[in-house]
Amino acid sequence: MTARRLRLIEPEKDMTSETPLKIAIATNDMENLDAHFGSAKKFAVYEVTTETARMVEVLEFGDVTDQEGQHNSVDDRITPKVEALTGCALLFVLAIGGPSAAKVVRAGIHPIKRKEPEPIADVLAQTQEMLAGSPPPFLRKVLGRPKTDFASDYAEEGLE
Repeated sequence: MTARRLRLIEPEKDMTSETPLKIAIATNDMENLDAHFGSAKKFAVYEVTTETARMVEVLEFGDVTDQEGQHNSVDDRITPKVEALTGCALLFVLAIGGPSAAKVVRAGIHPIKRKEPEPIADVLAQTQEMLAGSPPPFLRKVLGRPKTDFASDYAEEGLE
């Protein structure tokens, strides 16, 4: 199984010096985060900053697992999805199985599960809000933001 890719030919020039965060959202309708990782027919890929969010790519898969996690055939459906998501820092899904999550994490992508479907616009707004505030340490590293000392990281996360 390979991904069909729809990419912008000429990406817009970002007038800020802010490094965009590349995220992927599991979707079947291109309007909502509404799919499990294995059954997602598409992933909408966005570059997000505190001020902007723009779609840069759509990854489409023809043969996927069903919502209960059963593969439609014996072929590996997970590895091609993980490989297609290379470069993304976050992956928003409704659900993801343990083996799939392990592959995603090994690829340097942080999966985020949501309990209910929600509009992609809301996911983008929440990501922008998180970026404008105090992102977690692993995202600061991805974004190239200055490293703080460990004590302040723990204080921010309420772990003191």
